[in-house]
Amino acid sequence: MKRRTFVSLAAMAAVAATLNFGAAAPAAAQSKEIVYLTPGLDLPFWRYLSKGVEKVAVEKGYGFQALDSHNSAQDQLKNAQDAIARGVAGIVISPTDSSTAPSVLQLAKDANIPVVIADIGTNSGDFVSFISSDNYEGANGVGKAMAEMLTEKGWQDGSVGIVSISQARKNGQARTKGFKDALAAGGITGDAGLQQMQSYTADETFKFSQDMLTANPNMRGMFVQTDQPAIGALRAIKAARRTGEVLVAAFDGIPEFVPLLKSGELVVSGMQQPYLMGVRSAEAMFTHLEGGTPEKEVTVPILVVTSKNIDELLPTVKETVFANEVQ
Repeated sequence: MKRRTFVSLAAMAAVAATLNFGAAAPAAAQSKEIVYLTPGLDLPFWRYLSKGVEKVAVEKGYGFQALDSHNSAQDQLKNAQDAIARGVAGIVISPTDSSTAPSVLQLAKDANIPVVIADIGTNSGDFVSFISSDNYEGANGVGKAMAEMLTEKGWQDGSVGIVSISQARKNGQARTKGFKDALAAGGITGDAGLQQMQSYTADETFKFSQDMLTANPNMRGMFVQTDQPAIGALRAIKAARRTGEVLVAAFDGIPEFVPLLKSGELVVSGMQQPYLMGVRSAEAMFTHLEGGTPEKEVTVPILVVTSKNIDELLPTVKETVFANEVQ
């Protein structure tokens, strides 16, 4: 009799699992793995952030995998579905933009899998914690430095162009507003327009910069709102034979920026600290997994690195920005 009862209960459990009865089923299947959904690992910023998440996950004895969304909302959704199907313990996501995050958050909520958002933000949805930089203040600091240097050179009547990250992202909106507010406060009113990145490559920004330089012969400044694409702007200025005539500001940081800042080819960069952001994101996740309540929002400071202070800030930059990849 006992044998027949056991078989009957096992059969019922198998049927329930097949039909996905019960909201707790996904949680029961959870593995000791943290997945990071990222817009694109080809951009150093996301790679450094990934390393920060991985460091904490490994220290906690968990597996880790970064899934590249290739700046595609469709790829991001598929990556989320794959992670959820595996029953991962938690998801850290840097969304492709703020409007694409809610669909991932809803899928994870339905599967009872916690999500921490690392940068960019979301328009809506439930999440454990949001780790971000103060993009407005960081870009405002970049704008102040740009305005001061333009004034020092007597170029305050020149125009300034922006090559921006997606303005559908909350961080993109904050960077544009912070920079423009600082220029206005510094008396710089010339506007050479804004071009919005799609592929986030140096070649794309090279073309945008060429167009701006041609259309605005009085352009004296350019703000590129992320790291690698800024190299494209410098190439365009050199190709137009306007080296030394247009100041270039950037956001984020890559090792190539160090000599460029020291030489003055790049005058300032608002460097987020992606490795530190990754660490903080994973710490928030594990606080939750271990039964605690992490802070709902954590803001990581942005380092405004200029040609004048690069030597002083370099030790910090190497660790929290470059993830110790540079000696």
